[in-house]
Amino acid sequence: MHLTKEEERIYEGEEGWTKKKAMEILVAIGDINNASKLIRIKSAHISGASYKTIGDAFEFINSLEGTVRVKSTLNPIGMDIEKRNEIGLSRAFANKQKEVLEAYKKLGISAECTCVPYLTGPMPKRGEHLAWAESSAVLYANSVLGARTNMEGAPSALAAALIGKTPLYGLHQPENREPGIRVCVKCDLVDADYSALGFLIGNRIGNKIPLVELPPSSVPNKDELKHLSAAIGATGSVGMYHIKGITPEADAIGLPAETIKIEKGDVKKFYEVNEEADVIAIGCPHCSSLELQRIYELLRVEGKGRKVRKDFFIFTARAIKQRMQEVVQKIESYGVKVICDTCFVVSPAFERYRCVLTNSGKMQRYVPLLCGGAEVRLCKTEECVRKAF
Repeated sequence: MHLTKEEERIYEGEEGWTKKKAMEILVAIGDINNASKLIRIKSAHISGASYKTIGDAFEFINSLEGTVRVKSTLNPIGMDIEKRNEIGLSRAFANKQKEVLEAYKKLGISAECTCVPYLTGPMPKRGEHLAWAESSAVLYANSVLGARTNMEGAPSALAAALIGKTPLYGLHQPENREPGIRVCVKCDLVDADYSALGFLIGNRIGNKIPLVELPPSSVPNKDELKHLSAAIGATGSVGMYHIKGITPEADAIGLPAETIKIEKGDVKKFYEVNEEADVIAIGCPHCSSLELQRIYELLRVEGKGRKVRKDFFIFTARAIKQRMQEVVQKIESYGVKVICDTCFVVSPAFERYRCVLTNSGKMQRYVPLLCGGAEVRLCKTEECVRKAF
């Protein structure tokens, strides 16, 4: 991989140990993937922020010096900074989590702690290069916004943030963004159906970028696209999909020869689990302003002044909660807890539950693996709220 003179100086350690290590990571990744050079990025989004998942490996981050070169944000951490006691976390875990957060903040990384950085900061523009490590955000950025990012790991995203560049390979190159398989959806979809669809697509497409063909009557909104992106990212190994009329590049692409079909029965199977849930969780990925508004309206209709009878958690970004303070207060008046900075999957606070009711395909994938083997029941948002009473 070609390096400029400035990049060579960094690689040789002339700008300090931290930048040298970051450049070594980028060069190694570039060489493995036959990248020709490094390119500038607009922003970075870094995973590995929860103490539950990173553990004491954060000591390496603590040893780094300097500051990031581009706007950089963090994935959810293991707790709500303002509500540790409310969700039942130990002081020991909280102290360790604060150390992790301070290590990242010392590098100039924003402590927004959300999996939807496109909703809390500047919206990436079509063609902009990014280095993002959250799979759901990667798929949304590539597929809905038309930005360009590979599915980075925590070390490579952090290295890119420190240098302000990333290797030119993969989804940064137009020729690698072409679809390799058609997914013909033969049924109408709404709400959590897109979580089920994403789960199915991720499981079936292998490493081929899908062109998803929806019925004319099914036009997903931004939140449904967010859940589709999250479920594909959780179950699959690709960083983007195409939907004509939605993906900025989709109208200029041809039709892949290989085709798979998804029928109504395939989606319906996700709702056939009869296990009674003991907790309801919405917000994986974090809820948008519109989702919070909709949840409140559903609570108002279903609750009729009553409190919820099950534990009910809603996860959102702190910036979104602050914008929606009045709605959040109304939601919490029903006994629902609105949580920021974290999510059900990456916090040990939620490992005590046996079965989770959710509208999230991403949770359906990760909760059994990361939350003590708990089961997940997928439901539409309206039913999640109704079951709370």
